[in-house]
Amino acid sequence: MTCTTTQHTQDFLTAPQLSTDDFEELAASGIKTIINNRPDGEGGAEQPSSEMLSDAAAQVGIQYYYLPVVSGQLTDEQTQKMAQILAAAPTPVLAFCRSGARSTDLWQKSKAHLNTPAAQVSKHGIVIVGGGAAGISLASSLLKRQSNLIITIIEPSEQHYYQPAWTLVGGGAFDVADSVRSMASVMPRQVKWIKAAVTEFKPDANQVVLSNGASVDYEYLAVAPGLQINWDAIEGLTETLGKNGVTSNYRFDLAPYTWTLVQGLKSGNAIFTQPPMPIKCAGAPQKAMYLACSEWLKQGTLNSVNVDFFNAGAVLFGVETFVPPLMAYVKKYDITLNFTANLVKVDGPNKTAWFDVKDSNGDTVQVSRSFDMLHVVPPQSAPDFLKKSELGNADGWVDVDQYTLQHTRFKNIFGLGDACSSPNAKTAAATRKQVVAVAENLISLMNNKPMTMLYDGYGSCPLTVERGKIVLAEFGFGGKLLPTFPLDPAKPRKMAWHLKKTILPWFYWNGMLKGREWLAKPVQN
Repeated sequence: MTCTTTQHTQDFLTAPQLSTDDFEELAASGIKTIINNRPDGEGGAEQPSSEMLSDAAAQVGIQYYYLPVVSGQLTDEQTQKMAQILAAAPTPVLAFCRSGARSTDLWQKSKAHLNTPAAQVSKHGIVIVGGGAAGISLASSLLKRQSNLIITIIEPSEQHYYQPAWTLVGGGAFDVADSVRSMASVMPRQVKWIKAAVTEFKPDANQVVLSNGASVDYEYLAVAPGLQINWDAIEGLTETLGKNGVTSNYRFDLAPYTWTLVQGLKSGNAIFTQPPMPIKCAGAPQKAMYLACSEWLKQGTLNSVNVDFFNAGAVLFGVETFVPPLMAYVKKYDITLNFTANLVKVDGPNKTAWFDVKDSNGDTVQVSRSFDMLHVVPPQSAPDFLKKSELGNADGWVDVDQYTLQHTRFKNIFGLGDACSSPNAKTAAATRKQVVAVAENLISLMNNKPMTMLYDGYGSCPLTVERGKIVLAEFGFGGKLLPTFPLDPAKPRKMAWHLKKTILPWFYWNGMLKGREWLAKPVQN
């Protein structure tokens, strides 16, 4: 090996200052974790920055931690942090400073903390359940505030999706390949990733149980597993998805099929459905419909297509301000609205759908409709493992205070994203502001300070009423309008289309998931 190392145990080595050129060789030799104990700027311009070293580590798959120690000023807090890192990090571990002496001293003193109860409780420090938009963004935001936090994310998936783009994919305006990246590529570098599913919560013991039977201890817990898509709740749906004219923008592999069907349909019956609330992005069911109608209008075939919207709810949209502009497009596209009508069964080969429809007396009758194209939005719920846990409310959602997002009974637990009980629209935009509230309040709790950051219920639903124009619906608790821009929020705008199609996807990958919180500050109490 080119760089000089000293092996203290089978799992721990130290070295003098590393360069970015050393990392490929270190990875090849089997090093899994590197701890940088030298403060940035100590050695002048020739010393590579921690950011440069972190990038080099990421390129070769090494986990990287920055725990700077000023020479001669080693603290007990730093030795405790070293113990926590060593307890959680993949081995073998290589620590370095200018000569290796500080790293050796830090390691020697940290051994006294490794077997203490405090070190064991903090083995995983902050545990985040879920590696979706909420979980990844929260980890990054926490690390922006305090870079030496020990954070573990539990997430079984290999892929990470930008789901808001799938509406545009189904409308032929976005490449589905641009909506997915590997989970490893978006996971913050200082975070430990446990690739497993959670099956049980033990909040009284500060533990979560994994699908392999292992338990993970935590000091603080953030629960963000997203919601559960219940495809099988509709009889016959699963076996006909992706064929027989049956599609859904709620799945990565099906959104392109939506566009195929839209392009190919020249006449016949097109049905779009919306299940009972809550669902991801309440406007998504009708957004798919408007984009399809916009294309048929452009093709000159709209007059030959009968468009029906079957909505299990009683209104077109939950915030009254946005109903008039949506109704203008309903009339423009000659869409037939069917309220309190819930899809319960599909026969794909025979192209028939059945709906339970409630009449004005509350009685339910079942009606059938034939279709040439059927866009289905599946029923959705809290995940099963959450429903049966002590963390869930009566409906299974993480039971949180809607303003602080702290659990109502377990004070070291927070909930955010689609799985929390806060009465807000379940959108990525809502998550963006929830992340800031949880990050601020969790840090305050850790430091025994009052939690002063309040989530205001903000959510955003860019309603794609036609190709090239969007009604940008932004609102908070109780339907209060919370527009970002000083413009009439009910007016369809080209600017909002550009925002959704180009700016927001870029910001998601390069901003939100990286802990950048532009225009995301909630209310300060």
